[in-house]
Amino acid sequence: MSQFDVVVIGAGPGGYVAAIRAAQLGFKTACIDAGVNKAGDAPALGGTCLNVGCIPSKALLQSSEHFHAAQHDFAEHGISAGSLHFDAAKMIERKDAIVTKLTGGIKFLFQKNKVESFFGFGSFKGKNGDFWQIDIDNKGEKSTIEAKHVIVATGSVPRPLPLVEVDNVNVLDNEGALNLTEVPAKLGVIGSGVIGLEMGSVWKRLGAEVTILEAAPTFLAAADQQIAKEAFKYFTKEQGLNIELGVKIESISKEKKGVRVQYELNGAKKDEMFDKLIVAIGRIPNTQKLNAEAVGLAKDERGFIAVNELCQTNLPNVWAIGDVVRGPMLAHKASDEGVAVAERIAGQKPHLDFGTIPWVIYTDPEIAWVGKTEEQLKAEGVDYKKGTSGFGANGRALGLGKAKGTVKVLADAKTDRILGVHMIGPMVSELIAEAVVSMEFKASSEDIARIVHAHPTLSEVVHEAALAADKRALHG
Repeated sequence: MSQFDVVVIGAGPGGYVAAIRAAQLGFKTACIDAGVNKAGDAPALGGTCLNVGCIPSKALLQSSEHFHAAQHDFAEHGISAGSLHFDAAKMIERKDAIVTKLTGGIKFLFQKNKVESFFGFGSFKGKNGDFWQIDIDNKGEKSTIEAKHVIVATGSVPRPLPLVEVDNVNVLDNEGALNLTEVPAKLGVIGSGVIGLEMGSVWKRLGAEVTILEAAPTFLAAADQQIAKEAFKYFTKEQGLNIELGVKIESISKEKKGVRVQYELNGAKKDEMFDKLIVAIGRIPNTQKLNAEAVGLAKDERGFIAVNELCQTNLPNVWAIGDVVRGPMLAHKASDEGVAVAERIAGQKPHLDFGTIPWVIYTDPEIAWVGKTEEQLKAEGVDYKKGTSGFGANGRALGLGKAKGTVKVLADAKTDRILGVHMIGPMVSELIAEAVVSMEFKASSEDIARIVHAHPTLSEVVHEAALAADKRALHG
């Protein structure tokens, strides 16, 4: 029976990074993963994020943005595109090629770092002295390996909607939404979170009539509400997404003509027929096949594996990271936890601050934030000041033809320490990094204001917002 210092269960962005870092630190490491490629005929590392989540969705967003720009934006640049044709199947083919390249890249990294890769579902069997026994089920072919340390990185799965079963034909989850080869005339989306907004945006740009149904009364409740309200205006009034808030779904039925959704909105009964329906109501931890109960691996009241601040479970030398534990369900959070756990096994003392983890929604305009929202600061009674600046007068944004959006800096009123930065606008997924670095180094808004920002760049809007926090904006 093969024995390892570290065995990682799951090869998503948390698991594969944890395995590589453990191997770099000199541990004999293995990683178990059951992911398969789109055809279902070969293993595919990378988890949900790489195969049916973060990466493919960004590929589709980019393709749809290009098509929309050719239709609506090229003319003002003096470019006549003539008659346009869109090939959805070709777009999906490009997306699949990107995924295949990156999954192959992880396989190469495993080989380079001498991580042994096992295909199948990993589950706890028991303990043999100081070693945990892990069963591997490869489509019925079973084997067992042993590990001194186990890192559980099994991720999450789509939260099911009791009213209807996802078949990825007409009722779709994130995977089905990424594989449509024709543009639906009418697309329904249940949930206005990241997946709902991004997928709704893709198919709206390509010609679908999109209706997003959200149970919550507040749009993007986790975001700063000044930014969320600005986003809602762009998405609905300018882009034509029909976003309904405070919806109570009463029934969903699959019919010959599509999917019928009956719901209540503001006391009125509604009845809508959609060609396709995307269910995007969040995700839940993926623990079903771990056999956790057999070894007493503890979970919390929401089904997440219970861990302390170091990602240690209640079992000795068993760790858990990423979507399967508390904290934001973000790929980069999982990766950093994976690195931190590998280093803790090696006796190091890395630190991960949940307060400086950035959030990004890749709509157009993009939305990004880090730290506290203004609503949180008010609720906590924090005395704060704020500065805002828009992209409307930014030369680089105007040149790009993307001059919509705002940057908002929140800082402590007494110390000037940055407490949160919130953005909507072009490429804010990249701009947020400056805010993350600033907060990680406990910077003040004056620190950003005193740094020279290249001209003309989008980053000047961050600079201007920091100046505005001290009431000395130069261009606003």
